[in-house]
Amino acid sequence: MSKFEKYKNDFKDYKIPGTMQATVLSGLGFENIAVKEVLVPEPGPKQLLARVDAAGVCTSILKILQQGSNHQLFNGWDLVKWPVILGDEGSITIVKAGSELKDKYTAGKRYGIQPAVNHRPVNYLERYNNNGKGMEKTAVGYTLSGLLAEFILIQEEVLAGNCLVSLPDDDMPYFAVSMAEPISCVISSQTRNFHIYKDSPMSQRYAKLGIKENGICIIVGAGAMGLIHIELAMRYKPRILIVNDLLEERLELVNKILKPKAEKRGIKLITVTPDKMYNLLTEVSDGKMADDIIIAVGVKQVQQEAFRWLGFGGVVNLFGGLPRGDSLLNIDNIRVHYEEIKVTGSSGGDVGDYIATLDAIKNNDIDAGNYVAAVGSIDNAIKVLQMINNKQIQGKAILYPHTRQTDLKFVDCWDSEKEKEFLDDNLKY
Repeated sequence: MSKFEKYKNDFKDYKIPGTMQATVLSGLGFENIAVKEVLVPEPGPKQLLARVDAAGVCTSILKILQQGSNHQLFNGWDLVKWPVILGDEGSITIVKAGSELKDKYTAGKRYGIQPAVNHRPVNYLERYNNNGKGMEKTAVGYTLSGLLAEFILIQEEVLAGNCLVSLPDDDMPYFAVSMAEPISCVISSQTRNFHIYKDSPMSQRYAKLGIKENGICIIVGAGAMGLIHIELAMRYKPRILIVNDLLEERLELVNKILKPKAEKRGIKLITVTPDKMYNLLTEVSDGKMADDIIIAVGVKQVQQEAFRWLGFGGVVNLFGGLPRGDSLLNIDNIRVHYEEIKVTGSSGGDVGDYIATLDAIKNNDIDAGNYVAAVGSIDNAIKVLQMINNKQIQGKAILYPHTRQTDLKFVDCWDSEKEKEFLDDNLKY
C-alpha cells in the first residue's frame, strides 16, 4: 500500500494528534496573520472533527484582513481577543464524531463544505454585537473554524445549514473538491441570466434561466474566474462565445486550454482585445449584438462600456464587484423600456450551487485542474495571500496541510495522478 493509499483509506487505528498547524488571524493586516501550532479541537456532542486534505486560498481573505471585526460576517467579533482560523475552500475527511453524531458519521468518510452558512450563530453569541441578534448567516473561515489548517471543527451551524456535502464520487481528487467553492460562485452567477421566449404570437411568454442557447455570449475578463466562466458557459451551447481581455497572454491561454473543447461542442470561440471588440461583435452578430455579457472584472469603465455591446433582450451580468463609493453605473431607461435589456448579478453560491458544482466536476463539464496554478504545504498560506494581493498569481493555489514543509510549486495544470504523486512524495506519515 502506497503512502497515499494508506492516508486515504486507513482509519482503523487513526491517531489524532494533540496539536496542529493552522493559519490564524489575530487582528487587522498581514502583520497579524501567522501559520502556527495550535491545539486540535475536541468536538462537542453535536460537532465533528475532520482532517483537511486540501485547501484553497481565497481572495476573500484579503477583505477579512482589511475589515476585521467590521466585516459583516464578524459583526463585532474581536480578533485580538478571539483569533480565528482562516480558509473557506477545502476537501475534508471525518476523523471523529461527537457523542450525539456517532451513529450518523463515520471516520474515513469524505465531504466538501459550502462555507456560506445560512444559519444564525449558535456558539459564542457574546462575542458578536448585540449577542448575534439579527444575524442569519455565518461562514466557515470567518467566525466558524476554517480550512487552512490540518484539522477543522465542524460546528453545529454547518450541519444545521446542510453545508456538509457528500461527494458524488469518493475518488474525486482532493484539489477538485477544494475548487468546488469558487466554481460554485460561477454556477450560481450563470443561472441569474434569463431570457424570455414565446413559441408563437398567440402563446404566453415564459422564461429560461441561464445563458441563451444558440446565442452570442461575451465573457469580459480572462483571469482565474473568467476562465471558469468561459468553460461553464459552454454547457448552455451558445453559438458564439467571445472572450475579451486586455492582456494577450491571457487570451493565448484561453485558446490553448479551452478552444479545443469549444470546437468539439460546435461553439465558435473568439478571443479579442478591447480596442477591437465593438467592430468584431457588430460583424459576427450582423449588428444584433450580444445576448449575454458576463463581466468578470471589477473595473467601472469596462462595466459601463459593456452596455454598448448588448442586443435586444440581452442580459448584462455584473460578476465583478465595484468598490463602495464608486459603484454607480449609468443605464439608459430607453434601452430598458424599448430594447428590454436586463441587468443581473450575484454574490457567491449556496448549497445547491455547490452540489451542482461537484456534479459538474464529476461529469467533466469542467476540468478543475485547469485552474490550479500552484501547490504546496500549508506554511505557504501567507506567501500565497501576499501574491494574490500583489496580483502575482493567475489561478488557484492548493495547499496540502498534511505534507512536510515544501516550497510553493507552480504548475500549468493539475490532475489526480499529479496529486497522488505529490502526496506520495511529501506526506508526513
